[in-house]
Amino acid sequence: MEPLTLTLVFALLFGAIIGSFLNVVIHRLPTEESSLVFPASHCPRCLAPLSWYENIPIVSYLVLRGRCRHCHESISMRYPVVELCMALLSAAIVYRFGLTITAAGYFLFCAGLLVIIWIDLQHQIIPDVISLPGIILGLIFSLASPAITWQDSLIGLLLGGGVLYAIALFYYLWRKQEGMGGGDIKLLAMIGAFLGWQALPFVIFASSLSGACVGILAMIHQGKGAKTRIPFGPFLSLAALTYLFFSDQVNLLYQFYLHGSF
Repeated sequence: MEPLTLTLVFALLFGAIIGSFLNVVIHRLPTEESSLVFPASHCPRCLAPLSWYENIPIVSYLVLRGRCRHCHESISMRYPVVELCMALLSAAIVYRFGLTITAAGYFLFCAGLLVIIWIDLQHQIIPDVISLPGIILGLIFSLASPAITWQDSLIGLLLGGGVLYAIALFYYLWRKQEGMGGGDIKLLAMIGAFLGWQALPFVIFASSLSGACVGILAMIHQGKGAKTRIPFGPFLSLAALTYLFFSDQVNLLYQFYLHGSF
C-alpha cells in the first residue's frame, strides 16, 4: 500500500473516531446540566451503558441495524452520518494539506463547524463555547500556519462579525424584530479568523443564496410566510467548508467574473 493511501486510511479511521465523540458533544452540549465525560456512552432512550463493540464508529450502527441492543428502539441516523462526515473531512484535509500544522488547525475548524451544523439544526442555537474559543483559536492558528497571515485573519474576524452585525441591526431597525441571532455573527467572525477576509464574499453570498432557496421552500411547505424561521448557521458552515476545499476554483470564478477570462 502506498504511503499516501495508508495515510488517508488512518485519517479516515481517526476522523470516524473523533466523529463518534462529536456525537456526544452534539447530544449533550445544548443541555447545560450534561457533562461531556460522565456518564459513559449510553443509549439515549433506555440509558443502558454501551459496550465497546457497540461504540465502533459506523460499523456498530450497521451491525445493530440502527437499533439499540438493549431496548431495540431505533438509533438516530445522525450518529453514523456525523462519523462518516468527519471521516471524509479528515481524509480530505490530509489529502489537501498533508500532515502539517495547517491540517491540524483545519481539522479542529471542521470539527467545530460539524457540531455547529447539527446543534443549530436541532436547537436553532450556536453555542458560544464553540464559536468564541474558535475566534481566538483562528487567530492563534494564523500565527502558526503559512496558509493565512495574522493580518488576513484579524481583518476576517472583524469584517465577518461586523458585516452580519450591520445586517442584523439594519433588519431590526427596519422590521422592529430580530432577523439574525448573535450566534451567526460570532460564527462568521470565527470563519473569517480561520479562512481570512478573502473567504467572506463567497461565504456570505453562497450561504445567503442557499439559505434563501431553502427558506422559500420552507415558507411554501409550512405556510407561515415571513414568520418561517430556519437556522442560518448550517448554511454559513457549509459555505465555509466549500471555500476551504475549493478556494482555488472559487478564485478562478472571481477572475472570470471580473475579467471575462480565466
